[in-house]
Amino acid sequence: MNKRKSAVALGLFDGIHLGHRFLLNVAVESGLVPSVFTFNPETVAIKSRCGYIYDKEEKDRLLADCGIEQVYSVDFGDVCGMSGEEFVKNILVDKLNAGLVCCGNSFRFGKNALCGIVELCKLGRKYGFDVVGIDDVTYEGETVSSTAVRNMLLNGDTVRSWQFLGEPYTIGREVVHGAELGRTIGFPTINQVFGKGQLVPKFGVYASDVLIGGRWYRAITNIGIKPTVNYVGIPLAETHIIDFSGDLYGKRVRVNLLEFMRPEQKFDSVDELKRQIAEDMESVQHILI
Repeated sequence: MNKRKSAVALGLFDGIHLGHRFLLNVAVESGLVPSVFTFNPETVAIKSRCGYIYDKEEKDRLLADCGIEQVYSVDFGDVCGMSGEEFVKNILVDKLNAGLVCCGNSFRFGKNALCGIVELCKLGRKYGFDVVGIDDVTYEGETVSSTAVRNMLLNGDTVRSWQFLGEPYTIGREVVHGAELGRTIGFPTINQVFGKGQLVPKFGVYASDVLIGGRWYRAITNIGIKPTVNYVGIPLAETHIIDFSGDLYGKRVRVNLLEFMRPEQKFDSVDELKRQIAEDMESVQHILI
């Protein structure tokens, strides 16, 4: 992919948390082409049966923000049958021209995950690249991991997940058409549907902000299935953007979840729902973030 030698960071990079950022910085600071080998998140989710945090497009954006210039992302099934040496020779050497490979000390690779950091160092000596192993990163005494971030999001603890991720959890999905009930009751929303196999944070209402045209707008986001209007589709994020008017259909929009406000609930009437949304809008203006 590149004639220059690259520094390749290996990992799933699901969520791009503080541990990932430390590892990526090793590649960025190496003086070589900062690169990543990773898996397309949807294919890992199918195998592991745990929801992926970010889709490929959002993950690529985050990696670029961290200074990564080259991403080699494949379906898990494309490489799971390779031996450790085949993976090193075919991908790290032939595809990525690795001069340095960095990974967590617990990283496993090769068929049936039979290889680890020891085997990687041996293969590095054979094929001419250096290896850097990184210990787990901790935050306030807790190991930072994608599993921990998933659990935080499932519990609605977006403040804690923000600390582990290094930035707020983001819903970066295309805006799609909905029933447009919000427009009829004076609170128009943008609708974003979570991808198949993607983790869905705890159902409820969140203080949020939305990036549009380089400007951040304060907002409120409801995640769930809209029980008041008997919605029967897959879970979605429905966001009312304060002080914004415009057509965002078909655009990929970033919505940051900042703080969980209340669980999703079914109201007896649309009027009751409308009153609660007005209260939520008042509350979100006073949340200091």
